[in-house]
Amino acid sequence: MVEAVVENESVKKKVLGGCQATVGEGAILPSNTSTISITRLATALQRPQNFCGMQFFNPVHRMPLVEVIRGEHSSDAAIATTVAYARTLKKTPIVVRDCPGFLVNRVLFPYFGAFDLLLREGADFTHIDRVMQKFGWPMGPAHLIDVVGIDVAHHAAGVMAAGFPERMQIGFRTAVELMFEAGRFGQKTGAGWYDYSPEDRQPQPSDTVNALLAPLIINSLNPAPEEIAAQLITAMADEGQRILDEGIAQGPEDIDLVLVHGYGFPRHKGGPMFQRAPGRNT
Repeated sequence: MVEAVVENESVKKKVLGGCQATVGEGAILPSNTSTISITRLATALQRPQNFCGMQFFNPVHRMPLVEVIRGEHSSDAAIATTVAYARTLKKTPIVVRDCPGFLVNRVLFPYFGAFDLLLREGADFTHIDRVMQKFGWPMGPAHLIDVVGIDVAHHAAGVMAAGFPERMQIGFRTAVELMFEAGRFGQKTGAGWYDYSPEDRQPQPSDTVNALLAPLIINSLNPAPEEIAAQLITAMADEGQRILDEGIAQGPEDIDLVLVHGYGFPRHKGGPMFQRAPGRNT
């Protein structure tokens, strides 16, 4: 039984406890969560060994990746059963250890952090999006945040900052914070980094966003496209190396697979860890 209710720890704990009380003792109960600790959620359960994480990615019907997250008490049987279930759904499961943001968000938010720094230095977000699309992404970071949801990104950024304050606690107000406060939650509300019409949901330039960003900009740099791509991808690769050092992922190929299948990292580029490999030039 897969739990997939709102991304709120207290609500999930209540639902998970109620669900486990209605199923047999051997039933596996994964949680579809993108930010909440699997080990913490397990405290609501009488049989934590039958519990693990199972994060799907948006849009679920199109994205092949599923992160299977091993909590402190997750049994091998719970992990193996969840992996097998993901495969019956024709998904690609990757097993990772529990940590703030798990694997995908932990690698993705340094990418967004590097994006924030480029904006602060004066780079235009529409130019950054075009650069990363030319690099091979289906969309640039601003458009991606709109699709994810600015409210979701705002929440997840707080989780990541609390989990890794020494490097993910950004010491200045970000554009996402300002747009969250302005109620611009992204594509689903018709207004985020871009404006969207309900007919085609294609991104259109917004004068409102430029006005919101103005107080955040402290410089007027105009970095070259190769500098923009290098800063964004290097931020991901550096965090990926930390993940490997901590044993969160089993190997660099898992990190690359997760980014390619979870968020559309350009397949022909291999992934951030492949780009970082000796002899390669991002």
